[in-house]
Amino acid sequence: MPRKFAEIAFTPAVKVLQDRYGSRQTYENFVAKGPANDKITTAISQFITERNGFYLSTVTSEGWPYVQFRGGPPGFLRVLDEQTLGFADFAGNSQYLSTGNLTENNRVFLFLMDYANRRRLKIWGHATVSHDDPALIERLKVPGYSGQAERAILIQVVAWDRNCPQHIPVKYSEHEVAQMVEPLQARIAELEAQLAQAQKSTNLKRW
Repeated sequence: MPRKFAEIAFTPAVKVLQDRYGSRQTYENFVAKGPANDKITTAISQFITERNGFYLSTVTSEGWPYVQFRGGPPGFLRVLDEQTLGFADFAGNSQYLSTGNLTENNRVFLFLMDYANRRRLKIWGHATVSHDDPALIERLKVPGYSGQAERAILIQVVAWDRNCPQHIPVKYSEHEVAQMVEPLQARIAELEAQLAQAQKSTNLKRW
């Protein structure tokens, strides 16, 4: 159990319920032996750069949580160093809810899913929104992607944690399905060509 995760997530109210349902001591033991998980490892970096989207949670001035989906080509969420993530924030519906929330509270939570392999990653951090840094925005752009980058968002990672796959449904993206179907389509085309050749040979023999 990651120590930094526990420091954030295991509030006094959470610990009361853990005591009530008998899991408090177990988690205390896990935390005592667990890693900090406040730096991006090579494996976590690879997981992040393979994703084509993630859920971004911010908090309103009234204390309400707000979650938005951020999507783009795989790798649009960049690992800049072992404690910094960054991405180009593309133009959307012009409500500016997440970016507005960040002007008052820079705490963020990222939820990344790999449905095909039933894996998930949670990241806590502090975000900085940059509206007027063309060089940074240009650095975070994805070559060839049509989305209009309006600003850059940097995230200072405080903690991360991975969960067990229990209850995660298996889902595949359009790209993943295309990759799985491609060899089948190639095989079908090959068999159709063989069938056409066999029919042609049969017709010639009849003559």
